[in-house]
Amino acid sequence: MTHAQATDTHPGELTDVPGWFPALDQTLFTWFLEQQKKSGIKGDLLELGVYLGKSAILLGHHLQDGERFTVCDLFEGDAPDDANKAESAKSYASLTQQAFERNYLSFHDTLPTVITGPSSLVDEKVAPDSCRFIHIDASHLYEHVHGDIGAAHDILLPEGIVVLDDFRSEHTPGVAVAAWEAVLNRGLRPICLSTQKLYATWGDPEPLQEELLATLRLRTDVGLSMQEAAGHRLIRTRSRGMKPPAFPPSRHYVEPEPAPVRAAEVSSSRAARPARPVPSPARRLAKDLLPPVLTRAVRRARAKRS
Repeated sequence: MTHAQATDTHPGELTDVPGWFPALDQTLFTWFLEQQKKSGIKGDLLELGVYLGKSAILLGHHLQDGERFTVCDLFEGDAPDDANKAESAKSYASLTQQAFERNYLSFHDTLPTVITGPSSLVDEKVAPDSCRFIHIDASHLYEHVHGDIGAAHDILLPEGIVVLDDFRSEHTPGVAVAAWEAVLNRGLRPICLSTQKLYATWGDPEPLQEELLATLRLRTDVGLSMQEAAGHRLIRTRSRGMKPPAFPPSRHYVEPEPAPVRAAEVSSSRAARPARPVPSPARRLAKDLLPPVLTRAVRRARAKRS
């Protein structure tokens, strides 16, 4: 993970929003959310840790009628402990609630419900068994991630999806410990892994895995492999030059001007070459009547004179 920088301009496209949201994960988010809609699964959406809104903007695009979207972040607020305060100062100094709201409202008419504060507030403000999709990308400290996973368990519907960010990065070992601890000891069942996110459920992962495999096997821009670990079947995915899925531009999008059409260039050697004179009727008739041997002799004689 690098340190993305905030901007003071309105984004025209999702790619203009700073943040860490690779094309592969945009594709997987879109697939899971659309799959839930096709299956008739309804429920609220929740994101813990929004930074400048890149993934929240995509999530908000998939809200169905009657659903609620809630986001939670410290923004400029005080961290709950010194370790979290140091983490926020190092990686998220440019984060402000104003910047998040400006970016989000560039793509949507209304804001989600915003909880300003630590993610530990979420289980007090979001009802149990109410969400179908939760993205956890808040603190990377083990104690906080452990609590976020516990809150997600209570808030998710039985067939809901939870996504854990940075579960394998070398600079976030706390997330890795909390994620795999939940798999081994807390009933969390993995569906698939991307380069930086773990997609899982407390429901039955196999039907989703089969649907996902059938979809991804039709693509040439994603690498797939299967593994078994501690009795869990894992789909590993990796990008092969994948492009982000199509996403509507913002209200501030400006269509780029078309490039000027260049006239066909004529090579200088061809342009400088003089036109060959048209032979006279008498010359064409002589060429047709003279035998080939005599014609060659005439050509040689003319060459000598010149």
